[in-house]
Order: sequence, then C-alpha cells, then structure tokens
Amino acid sequence: MQKNIWLLVFLLFSFSGRLTAQDSKKKRPIIQERIINADFGQAAGKLNTMFKECVGAGRANEGLRADWQQQLAYVKKECGFRYIRMHGLLTDDMAVYTEDNKGNPQYNYMYVDVLFDFLHSIGIKPFVELGFMPGRLASGNTTIFWWRGNVTPPKDYEKWAGLVKNLTEHFTERYGADEVKTWYFEVWNEPNLSPGFWTGTQEDYFKLYKYAAQAVKSVNKAYRVGGPGTAGAAWEPEMIEYCHKNNVPIDFISTHAYGVGQGFLDEYGQGGTVLDKNPMSVSKEVLQSRKEIAESAMPNLELHYTEWSSSYTPADAIHDSYHSAAYVLQKLKQVGNAANSMSYWVFTDIFEEPGPRYTPFHGGFGMLNTQGINKPVFYSYQFLNRLGDIELVNKDQASWLCKDSSGNLQALVWDYTYTLPDSTNNQQYYNRDLPSKPKGKLKINIANVPDGNYALEMYKVGYRDNDAYSTYLSIGKPSQLSKQQVEQIKRQNDGSPFSKEIITIKDGHAFSKALDLRENDVFFLNMIKL
Repeated sequence: MQKNIWLLVFLLFSFSGRLTAQDSKKKRPIIQERIINADFGQAAGKLNTMFKECVGAGRANEGLRADWQQQLAYVKKECGFRYIRMHGLLTDDMAVYTEDNKGNPQYNYMYVDVLFDFLHSIGIKPFVELGFMPGRLASGNTTIFWWRGNVTPPKDYEKWAGLVKNLTEHFTERYGADEVKTWYFEVWNEPNLSPGFWTGTQEDYFKLYKYAAQAVKSVNKAYRVGGPGTAGAAWEPEMIEYCHKNNVPIDFISTHAYGVGQGFLDEYGQGGTVLDKNPMSVSKEVLQSRKEIAESAMPNLELHYTEWSSSYTPADAIHDSYHSAAYVLQKLKQVGNAANSMSYWVFTDIFEEPGPRYTPFHGGFGMLNTQGINKPVFYSYQFLNRLGDIELVNKDQASWLCKDSSGNLQALVWDYTYTLPDSTNNQQYYNRDLPSKPKGKLKINIANVPDGNYALEMYKVGYRDNDAYSTYLSIGKPSQLSKQQVEQIKRQNDGSPFSKEIITIKDGHAFSKALDLRENDVFFLNMIKL
C-alpha cells in the first residue's frame, strides 16, 4: 500500500513537471540568435562582381519596343549590368538574312542596328547569341516558341559562316574593333535539348560551332567566341575536347542551370515544376563546371552561366514571390569565384516565348513585370550593385559586408529557408499569400569603424516588404491593372528605406545593430560617412 502511494506521488510530480516544462516553453519560446562579427580594418580583398556582369532578355525583336528599352535603361542604372544576352538575333523577325532568286545571300542589319545602338547609348554591351536560323538558310521548318525561332541546322554551312562573318564585319565597322573586342559571341542556345532548340546531333552542333567560331575569328583573332550554351551544364568536357583536338577556337564555356528538381520546359506553367530541395542546387552545377574546365586540356577558359534562375518555366509563381530575393543571393554567394558571370534570366516580363501574356503577374521570368513594377528579386540585384568595392572578412555564409574608398560601409544580409511542402508544386504554392515565420534575432557587429557621424539607411525585402505580389493579392488579384493600381503597387513597393538615422561612432566603439529576422528576409544596411 505504501509503495503504491509513493508511486502515485511520483507519477503526479512527473506529470506536473512535464506540464510545467511544456507551459514554460509556450510562455518563453527559445529565441534563436544569429550574430555576424566583422572588423572594418580586415579586408578580404576586392569584391567579385560577377553577379552583375550579364543579364538576360527574351528575344532581340522585343528590344525594339519602347517599354522594353525604358525598363532596360532603368535596370542598367539601378543594378549595373554590363552585358545583356537574348535569343533570336538571326530569326526572321529581325530581317537579317534572305536570298535573291539565284540563291545569293542578302544581308540586312537595320533592326539589329536600332537595337545595338540603343544598348550602346545606355552603356550596356551585347553578349551576342548567334541564333536561331534564318528561314531562307534553314534546312527544315521546325521552330520553337510563339515567335517561331527556327532550330534546324543550316542548309549550307558555308552560307552560315558567310552570315556570321558579314555580321561580325558590320559590327566592327559600326562600333570599332576595340569595342567589339570587349563583346562575347556565343554560338546557339541549348543544342542538347533536341528537338526543342536543335534538331541536329551533338556532332552537327560542333560543326555549326566550328564554322561560326572560325568566321568570327577571321574578322579579328581577338574577338571572343564560345559555347555550347547548353541546358544543365551538359557537353562541357566534350566541347573542350572537340575544340582542343581539332584546333577550333574557343575562349569560354557557357551553359545554363535552373533550381527545379522536377518538371520540364513548360511555357504555360501547367506541368508543375518543383523547387529543388538540394541546398546546393544551381551552385553545385557551377562548381562542377569550373572543376571540369580546370581538369581539361584548356584549364584557363572563362566560364559563363548565360542563363540561370529558380525555375526554367515562364509561368512559375516563384519568380514573383519574395522567396526569390533570398534564393538568388544564396546561390550567388555559394558560387563564389567559380563563374565569370551568372546571367539572371531575365530582366523583364516583356517576354513572349509562349506569346503575349494576359495578366500582370503570371510567374514570368522578369525582375520587373510588364508594367515595370519591381519584383522582390530586382532589389537583390539593386542591393548587390550598392555594395562597396572592398569585401570585409566575414565567416557568415549568407551575407556580404563591404566598404568603399570614401569610408562608407554596407551590409547585405539574408535568410534563405526552403518552405515548399512535399507533394506541392511551385504553381500551387508560391501564388498564395505566404506569411513568413520568425527566425529570431539578427545581430551585426562591426569593430574598428572609424570615428565620425554616419547616415544609416536600412532597407528590407520580404513578406509584405517591397513585395509587389502580396500587394497585388491584397487588392483582389485583378486580371488587369488600372493606371492607379499600377501606381499604388509601385508606391507601396518602391524600395525606400524603412529606417533612416544619424549615428555617431566614437572612442573605438563597434557599430552594432539588432534586427528581427523572418524566413527569407533580405536586409541592406548602408552607412554613409558624413
């Protein structure tokens, strides 16, 4: 009996203790703390700006539109991109090539000149993609996209080479050899996706490349040419081996990567792409590409990822979501120095591979929507462009800390959290209102900041912070936006700082700032020395 009483007391106390512990946890949740420590005086070196070397656009003919040109000038100014790459330079809607009734080639560059003159006027250089095949030069009728880019090999490789040579000569005459030496010429787009972008074999592509590369180099040996522009980092060792063994000129390897683990090229977003769970998605491919080049017979080739994004579908809601802002920064940080450029695909939703789109937010690739509304990912690139040119020593894996020659200090910090539930695809998930969960406290400490007064500006991107899509949902997700609604969404997501203050650093005290951090938040702190 006594034993039973003591057992009952023990069980009561144990049960009471568990309740108290659980209740305590409910009342006092554990607050995570992420601390970033750095020293103003400890520089890691010059900031690698490969992230703004190049950006993508849909096709050349879209570049003749006034709104496209206005948006590109804006993105160039705010994000600092040096090059732009696009499809369709040689496609029939650019009126580049035809033949007379005797089969003699006829060249015309009026449309190309309008486009390239505009690029030159705003200080952005072309990353020239040579494709697709002009109809009169094509060996077949197979096309891709609403605008019908012909993806067949040339009927005559000598005429193909003649077109490339004549075009390169035209560029040289119009812009000067010194300028064209700074460009890149990339032969074709994703020839490993057959019959999608190329109806020939790998051998046929190598032949196409050989004729094009030799044609470019025949104009000026210093001009840079490369490929294979494949999807999924394919054909890289084979490309290098072919060029090395056959003495075919090549200056760089180019390829593409997207962060989806399931799906296919789906113009209308009905296939159900799924964001890859692998924390090194995209970046692992870039690192592997660099390794393949380093181990090849041509280890000094440049590496350009001429397309990349979270998803290769132009109807994927993740492109509109605030999640993309942190995703892009995470991948670029992981890539490090492996690539010479990472060209985000693309800068604008003025993009007509599946034809004109009918809604203002449809999961388009762009950093801006069709009406020029900044998406969250735009601000990631704007913040990157505002970093100083000297990077500080920093062990944190999701931030850049920088300074410049004027003594200004910048901190770009983010959280990347994969939140996509199992058995759910991007189109079902990222098109919802998705409140972010708390991740605890973020503390930034920077020692040995020079004494003085600083203007501290703090910017944020995240759920309902410079998050145009959430604003769009809050006004009822209209299929068309009025002029007033466009202005409202732009005004509420204009990238203004959420905090501005004057701070004083003196007596050797460190700069310190604590912030509440949520899933997939991005913070940019700019300290301007007064």
